[in-house]
Amino acid sequence: MTGGGTAGHIFPNLALADELKKDGIACEYLGRPYGIEAGIVKETGMPFHNMNSGRLHRSFDLDLLRTPIRMGVGVFQGIYHILKHRPGAIFCKGGFMSWPAAVAGWLTYTPVILHESDLTPGLANKLCAPFANRLCVTFPETLKHLPEGKAVYTGTPIRESLTQGSREKGFELTGLDPKGKPVLMVVGGSLGAGALNDAVDQYFDLLMEHFQILHLYGSYSDYEVKHHAKGYFPLQFAKDELPDLFAMTDLVLSRAGSNAINEFLLLKMPNVLVPLPTENSRGDQILNAEQFEAQGFSYLLRQEDITEESLMKALETVYTNRDRYRKAMDIKAKNGTKEVARIIKKQLKKSE
Repeated sequence: MTGGGTAGHIFPNLALADELKKDGIACEYLGRPYGIEAGIVKETGMPFHNMNSGRLHRSFDLDLLRTPIRMGVGVFQGIYHILKHRPGAIFCKGGFMSWPAAVAGWLTYTPVILHESDLTPGLANKLCAPFANRLCVTFPETLKHLPEGKAVYTGTPIRESLTQGSREKGFELTGLDPKGKPVLMVVGGSLGAGALNDAVDQYFDLLMEHFQILHLYGSYSDYEVKHHAKGYFPLQFAKDELPDLFAMTDLVLSRAGSNAINEFLLLKMPNVLVPLPTENSRGDQILNAEQFEAQGFSYLLRQEDITEESLMKALETVYTNRDRYRKAMDIKAKNGTKEVARIIKKQLKKSE
């Protein structure tokens, strides 16, 4: 398995590893020793092997000049680990870690399975697709963008543990009041979201009039906690406690990364999505959020439109109509763990 850069590329792999383990299939991980994946994966006890990778840039900068060297080193490291450990297949969960692993798999005749999280394929998976045997996708609409016969709609792998959270434990962990105001979770992903953190600070008093706030501000952000009020619980990043925090949450204000929003969908969590704007991304989060809003799962609030009035309107609209949002999500909820695992097992049998 490989995938890194954000938790959204790592936790689906861990969900799959748990599912495959039920059939006696062992998983090992290729990743950067200094990346977020190293810390998260090593904590699980899964064997972790170092593999380099350069970032795939869409615009020129000096770091781009080093990318081919890093990618080349990564390919050779991938080949070394494949020849040493002889895996039956390689699963790549998108992101810039995927390319050297996919090429190494192709060069060693090892089946490669990719997974695309977003509505349209990212740059990494576009470059990896020629080397892959199968390409799993989160959204059925994504199939039209990929080679016919190679891509299959599976949904995204989601940890089963997320469905087993305890609302009571969540309140015990945070010290928030189970009989108090509704709980608003503000989350920008593992890397944090400056715009959402800023919104919490700028409109803190107003938000606190209506909600208790559970603020996940990001492990890799430079955010400094500025508030210490009763009814406010800041936390860098949630791991084992996340199911309990989800269980206690009444409303979510979040970025629109595919893994996160599909977790909200599966758990039927009413949400307001603030996607990463195009000047900071390829626009994939905007497409994700538009798709979810069109299906009645989410309320889309663009970052450039955030004001005191627009933010409160979005939150109040979703909370007031939370039952309608949950009903819509109940129809479409899909956990792709078993389906992706089935495809991996099929490739493993072919390689025996």
